[in-house]
Amino acid sequence: MPTLVNYSGDDELYPGGSFCSSPMELGRLYSTIGSNLDLYYPPNKRPRSILEAIEGEQHYQEPGIEVLPDECLFEIFRRLPGGKERSLCACVSKRWLMLMSSICKDEIERTTSFAETVFPDENQDIECDGYLTRCLDGKKATDVRLAAIAVGTSSRGGLGKLSIRGSNSVRGVTNLGLSAVAHGCPSLRSLSLWDVSSIGDEGLSQIAKGCHMLEKLDLSHCSSITNKGLIAIAEGCPNLTTLNMESCPNIGNEGLQALAKLCPKLQSISIKDCPLVGDHGVSNLLSLASNLSRVKLQALNITDFSLAVICHYGRAITNLVLSGLKNVTERGFWVMGAAQGLQKLVSLTVTSCRGVTDKSIEAIGKGCINLKQMYLRRCCFVTDSGLIAFAKAAVSLESLQLEECNRFTQSGIIVALSNIKTKLRSLTLVKCSGVKDIDMELSMLSPCESLRSLAIQKCPGFGSSSLAMIGKLCPQLRHLNLTGLYGITDAGLLPLLENCEAGLVNVNLSGCWNLTDNIVSALARLHGGTLEVLNLDGCMKITDASLVTIANNCLVLNDLDVSKCAITDAGIAVLSRASLLSLQVLSLSGCPDLSNKCLPFLTILGQSLIGLNIQNCNSISSSTMEMLVEKLWRCDILI
Repeated sequence: MPTLVNYSGDDELYPGGSFCSSPMELGRLYSTIGSNLDLYYPPNKRPRSILEAIEGEQHYQEPGIEVLPDECLFEIFRRLPGGKERSLCACVSKRWLMLMSSICKDEIERTTSFAETVFPDENQDIECDGYLTRCLDGKKATDVRLAAIAVGTSSRGGLGKLSIRGSNSVRGVTNLGLSAVAHGCPSLRSLSLWDVSSIGDEGLSQIAKGCHMLEKLDLSHCSSITNKGLIAIAEGCPNLTTLNMESCPNIGNEGLQALAKLCPKLQSISIKDCPLVGDHGVSNLLSLASNLSRVKLQALNITDFSLAVICHYGRAITNLVLSGLKNVTERGFWVMGAAQGLQKLVSLTVTSCRGVTDKSIEAIGKGCINLKQMYLRRCCFVTDSGLIAFAKAAVSLESLQLEECNRFTQSGIIVALSNIKTKLRSLTLVKCSGVKDIDMELSMLSPCESLRSLAIQKCPGFGSSSLAMIGKLCPQLRHLNLTGLYGITDAGLLPLLENCEAGLVNVNLSGCWNLTDNIVSALARLHGGTLEVLNLDGCMKITDASLVTIANNCLVLNDLDVSKCAITDAGIAVLSRASLLSLQVLSLSGCPDLSNKCLPFLTILGQSLIGLNIQNCNSISSSTMEMLVEKLWRCDILI
């Protein structure tokens, strides 16, 4: 028997189609509808004679229920005894479905039938707090499907989370579909609308009227929603804690002000590329919403005034993201730090902001005394002197990530590391083209004993001498990521490996194509007792010799990636015979020298594997791969 909850057919329900699997079900439903029908469709006048009755039977055909107006059907449907019967009725036609979806939960008349009296547990609707989740993408997003979901889940408390991404180009989601959700899902807690231009203020207002438990609202590229819709949400959803808005050109300061006044539980807000949002909206939001702890402002027309308000009123803010603020100057960022109002700030991310300079970043380091994570991306006006000053001032800093900051040099990074003596645990450099090898005297510099994780990715100027200095300054490294450093050699990496006293646990050398078996041998010999993850993807000079050393020395290794390496069947055979090795994940993607002969060895390894990647191994036939999949049915295999 089909139900709306599991409905997966076409969007258009076939009018008059069969929806009961047995005559018994059909009869039960007919008796239910018929008993209610008598209330609104009175019987014909009683015949005066048998002949009249016979003639009436011959010449008069009783009209069907479809001739009733919507008002009468509405009254019938709201008197149905349970969610099962309502779902069955909704399957009859699109008209019935849309009528069912327009019935609010509090409009359903609660009646007790004979069946409910005898079998109460079998006929009672299942109520819950709305933890069901549905996501509609593209052509699946239609009003009919939304109505079917709303009706089908209403007897189980309705949806708790709904996400609509895109819309059907012919029969897309409109305010009507969102109204159906508002009527049938009063427990809705999270609503995401992405790229749905056909939904406007009316649909959002219906959600505000019917879903007072809403906690999270995510609006992206919703051009038809204005301040009016956001004000309705503020008035109807006082439990709102999270608001995300991106590319909503018609929502501005008035909507934000209403949220700040009427939603006292608001904790997280993200606003990106909304041209009508300015200083007035952001300042009202920050000054009135005292519980805000997470704030993200991206590509907005705000000035230094907004940053001054943030540092003055944002005393509860722990996470702050500022990106693409072209009208904010050095003064705004300097005030944000100098005012010392962001005492609880733990994480700060700044991207593509010209106002971040040496002076402002030093003030942030001094004023945000509990700052633990700092992420700078494309901040081209910060130099070595600013980085060093920030490192000295940020006494609680634990993680520093610098991406595409091209005015930093090797000297600035080395001196900054030396000035952070007790807290810093993670340093990440990504695409910093200003870092180049130079000779420096390290005798006057103090080591950074706290650093545990170092990632230097795609910095082409970072070479062997830089690695040697890092190794001397950071003896307690446990995690090392040198992705894309194609210029480093065995001789340059060896001093760093020799200086890591704590024992490396995770090593990523992906794309370092000048490394050979010699450095893998040294790595296995020096850190085989602690090494758990090793990535050699793209190291084309790595051969079976490296697998021999790994098999003999790496006792706790569980994740090995030798994709696009010069590995053969013989190397896999060595791994399969290693009694102390217990790999869980093995990646062999793009190894051209592997053939069908590796099947028995991979089968042995598969006893412990949970993940195997043999994509683009062109010398392994499809039949061999199918046999492998059959034998290693517990393993997730990419072929």
